[in-house]
Amino acid sequence: MEWIQAAIITTAEGIDPVCGRLLTLGINGFEIEDKDDFFTFLEENRAAWDYVDEDLMREKSSPITKVKLYVTQNAAGHEQLSLVRDAMAALRSLDSDGVYGPLTLELATLQEEDWAENWKQYFHPLKVGDKILIQPEWEPISEETDRVVFTINPGMSFGTGSHHTTQLCIEAIERHLTPEATVLDLGCGSGILSIIARLLGAGDTVAMDIDPNAVEIAVKNAKKNHVDRYTAFAGNILTDTALQERFASEKFDLVVANIVADVIIPLAPLAKHFIRDDGVFIASGIILPRLDEVRGALEENFRIESVHEKNDWGAVVCRKK
Repeated sequence: MEWIQAAIITTAEGIDPVCGRLLTLGINGFEIEDKDDFFTFLEENRAAWDYVDEDLMREKSSPITKVKLYVTQNAAGHEQLSLVRDAMAALRSLDSDGVYGPLTLELATLQEEDWAENWKQYFHPLKVGDKILIQPEWEPISEETDRVVFTINPGMSFGTGSHHTTQLCIEAIERHLTPEATVLDLGCGSGILSIIARLLGAGDTVAMDIDPNAVEIAVKNAKKNHVDRYTAFAGNILTDTALQERFASEKFDLVVANIVADVIIPLAPLAKHFIRDDGVFIASGIILPRLDEVRGALEENFRIESVHEKNDWGAVVCRKK
């Protein structure tokens, strides 16, 4: 499969707003290239300085900051790129002082196997919460474990479990999932949350994402983990009335949305119709400066049970009133 690498040209100050816009579009996997971060790392790890490749030093000395993402070389991928361009144009219109840089896109085409070998070296088995071990399919577990093993090939841009928001969700699922509970994963990405819920004993599980490529990868990961009673849909939950009506008629014991504040806020009044009485809603992907705003939107529709933070990210667990 061919992929398109899109590099957004920005600045250090533009990293957070650019990434925030990408998350809003359902793109939760990207690379950040920033000179300052690179040299901060070297400064804090002086023992490694002599071993840094000179070509890498020259490359990272560039003053240009880039946020890279990957989309498939097909209609869905090109539609995503169009949305990214529109999002960057909107951000540029708000940046009257040009603090965030040009916010233009550089595109390159590459084969999946070329990209894969560059990033797999950084993704290793990862323990999350009290019960889960996330295992890349290409790296065997080196020791016996009593944890539930979730084997994953996340594809190019759909999440590996290393992000703080994903970990907050997994930990919340561990605490609140009951045996045979029905689960809905809104913005499923690689399917990591919904599949882990099923592995932990959930009953019928449904996943959905705005990106059909993410849905395809989620289904593949479900099969990889021998998960049945698992269904996935592509669509925009904020605008797709057919999906809204379907989920409202089914109703779930637990709904999880690891998205962003700008989606969770309008999603809250919809999500309450998807949840059974006293059911649990886990909302994550929230940067801390917007946590109070999201909490306020949730409180209008749910009873807040707990709020959790990890680094600069937050998650809210609430119940249907």
